Amino acid sequence: MKAYIFPGQGAQFPGMGKDLYEQSEKARELFEKANEILGFRITDVMFEGTAEDLVQTNVTQPAIFLHSVILAAVLGNEFEPEMVAGHSLGEFSALVAAGALSFEDGLRLVAARANAMQKACELQPSTMAAILGLDDFTVEDVCHQVTEVVVTANYNCPGQLVISGSIAGVDEACEKLLAAGAKRALKLKVGGAFHSPLMEAARVELEAAIVATIIDKPVCPIYQNIDAKPYTDPELIKRNLIAQLTGPVRWTQTVKHMLEDGVTSFTEVGPGKVLQGLVKKVDMAVPTSSAALQQ
Repeated sequence: MKAYIFPGQGAQFPGMGKDLYEQSEKARELFEKANEILGFRITDVMFEGTAEDLVQTNVTQPAIFLHSVILAAVLGNEFEPEMVAGHSLGEFSALVAAGALSFEDGLRLVAARANAMQKACELQPSTMAAILGLDDFTVEDVCHQVTEVVVTANYNCPGQLVISGSIAGVDEACEKLLAAGAKRALKLKVGGAFHSPLMEAARVELEAAIVATIIDKPVCPIYQNIDAKPYTDPELIKRNLIAQLTGPVRWTQTVKHMLEDGVTSFTEVGPGKVLQGLVKKVDMAVPTSSAALQQ
């Protein structure tokens, strides 16, 4: 069975999507439609902007989404998913690619999500940190011991987790985790505490937009971040999308569940190869690849 996976924030790079724009008329049409919907020429930032230009949440998230869904769209009959999943933001890309969300509605939701998250970040100084070399239970246990807000936000692969919370909470947790045997505790260059209780204001704001958006049954199951399980029911998909902002990204568990359900290959659709690397950390033997437009 073929699984297609879609990356989240952090996969962006200068020039992303320019090759699609130049090689495909369909891609050009979708990019120009995106410029109209967003009210600014995001293509200028994606194609000509610097890494610094692309790092802003309200640009990063739509840019990665557009690269992923437009690439899936121009693949045509080559894109035949039997299951899909996306890492954080990538869950929206996966839903569009699997036919559950229209391109226009998906982009509007992603733009609303990015803006809501940006506002939540500005309400309280907060951050995230990657923890390397510890098991899930130890990281969770240490986070529970910290009195300030800090939670396990991303289960990326065995031995690589991300914690998220207030600056004081993350700092204290990093100290305790290093003392508990972590190989490294790396503060991330992010604007806030994604996938933590500090995103509650963003969750409330995005909930209204998601509830008002039509979501259809996808062409195949989507394994959602909140519990790593497959869904096709539109109402349950909406519920899980809303919960995602303050809940963890269970990527390790997602890959394991997809493998248990019979996946034979993973194809990453979008910028970079981050997810392929994480899949290999879960199962070195499973084939992975990057989707690419045929010349």
